[in-house]
Amino acid sequence: MAIIDYLAVGHITQDVIDGGYVTGGTVAYAGRLASLLGCQTAVLSSAAPDFDWKAALPEIEVRAIPAAETTTFQNIYTENGRIQYLHRRARVITADLIPDDWRRPAIVHLAPLANEVEPAVVNLFNQSVVGVTAQGWLRSWDENGRVYPYDWPHAAAVLPYTSALVLSSEDLPDQSLLTTYRQLAPLVVMTQGADGCTVFMGVDSRQVPAPAVAEVEATGAGDIFAAAFFVRLHQTNGNPWEAARFANELAAISVTQRGLAAKIEAIRVALGDT
Repeated sequence: MAIIDYLAVGHITQDVIDGGYVTGGTVAYAGRLASLLGCQTAVLSSAAPDFDWKAALPEIEVRAIPAAETTTFQNIYTENGRIQYLHRRARVITADLIPDDWRRPAIVHLAPLANEVEPAVVNLFNQSVVGVTAQGWLRSWDENGRVYPYDWPHAAAVLPYTSALVLSSEDLPDQSLLTTYRQLAPLVVMTQGADGCTVFMGVDSRQVPAPAVAEVEATGAGDIFAAAFFVRLHQTNGNPWEAARFANELAAISVTQRGLAAKIEAIRVALGDT
C-alpha cells in the first residue's frame, strides 16, 4: 500500500439504538474525516468476524484483529446526564499486533474507548505526530458494565511521548488532573462543546471559540475535532492555534447533522465551498 498519512488505533463499536445498532467509535469518525481531508488513512482495530468493515470505513485500509465479539456501548440520556454501559468488548490491541509496515505513519491517532490500547503502543511511533484521545483510558466499568470515570494509571508512561492530547472536561474524574496532564504532555487541548476549546502549550493557554450553529446531534464531534486538529497540526508544522480554529470549524459543522455519513458529507460540502 501507499505510505500511511493517518493511522487510527482503537476499537470500532456497535452502539445500541432503538431497533438495532449503529457504527460508532473514534476510529470510525476520525478515520472518515482524515480520509476526507486527503490523508491515506488506515485503521487498526478489532471486532467479530462478521463486522462489515467496508460499509463502516469505505476507502480506508483496515487490519482487523479477530475477536469473539464487537465492542458494544449503550448510552442512556437522563435529566442528570448520560448513563453509559459497555456490553461487549473486542480484543486488546498490544504492541506486538502493530504491523511493522504501519509503524511510520505521518500521524498516528491512539483512540481507545474501553482501555483496549496497550500503553506500550505509543513507543512504536517515534517518527510520527502522535495524537491521543484518552477517553478510553479514563473510564472503567463495573460488573454490570456501567461505565464510570477512572484515574488513568499509565498517563506518565504515555503522555511524554505524544505530540498532542485532546480530551473533554467530561472525561476527567477529577479536574485537577488537567494540571498533571499539562505537565506530562507538550500540548493539551480541552474541548468545550459549543464554547470551542482551550489550548495549553507550556505556560501559554488560549481559548479558541467555535462557530455558532444549531446543534442536531453532537455524537462524534470530539472525534472529528481531534482528527482535524492532528491533521492541521501536521500540515502547519505544529501551529496549535490554527489547528484548533480549523478543528472547531469542522466539529461545528458535524453537529448540524445526524449520523456519521451525513456529518462527513456536510463537511465535504463546506470544504468545497471554501
